[in-house]
Amino acid sequence: MALTKNQRRIRIKNRIRKVVSGTEARPRLTVFRSNKEIYAQIVDDVNGKTISAASSRDKDISSAKGNKSEVATLVGKAVAEKALKAGVETIAFDRGGYLYHGRVKSLAEGAREAGLKF
Repeated sequence: MALTKNQRRIRIKNRIRKVVSGTEARPRLTVFRSNKEIYAQIVDDVNGKTISAASSRDKDISSAKGNKSEVATLVGKAVAEKALKAGVETIAFDRGGYLYHGRVKSLAEGAREAGLKF
């Protein structure tokens, strides 16, 4: 039986989540990529809390011009700035079953530029 793309991604995501989990000291930066938008949130899995979140649907980001990779960089910077305000400097990156390539890579690089360490 052939798997759909989404089923394959979810299998990979579950394999990653066995290893990567967010703590209070080092929360997890998780990425969701749809065809049009990209979403990122920083999660403390121990307490079950979202520390900060940003997406391409936020008002200041959705008004920005550029291709999807450039918008992903802005989302990375936005989530990193919110995290730094909340006192988070180091994170564990969870690519959510997507390849570390294109928009996911742009988001990660944007977060690094804004000052997050991972």
